[in-house]
Amino acid sequence: MTKSELIEALAKAEGITLKAAETAVNVAFQSMEQALIKSDRLEIRGFGSFKVKNYDGYRGRNPKTGDIIEVNSKKLPFFKVGKELKERVNALLSDEEEKA
Repeated sequence: MTKSELIEALAKAEGITLKAAETAVNVAFQSMEQALIKSDRLEIRGFGSFKVKNYDGYRGRNPKTGDIIEVNSKKLPFFKVGKELKERVNALLSDEEEKA
């Protein structure tokens, strides 16, 4: 699903204009982004949680040349799927396998 498909689904489900749905989706994403920028943990019950993980720098190797390179430390967003979502996805997959 793309962002525009999410906007269309929200507009249809709530009976609002595409512009209002777009504003709602943008506000939600911007709020999530700002929380992660501040290194806050973000939890959406039944869906999952986001947090920022810190990765230390290390010595790596350029696979093309074989040269040793220094990889700087970095922060990356990390998503952990929630138990309820995991169970719903697995239930759907099990149902599809039974039908096949």
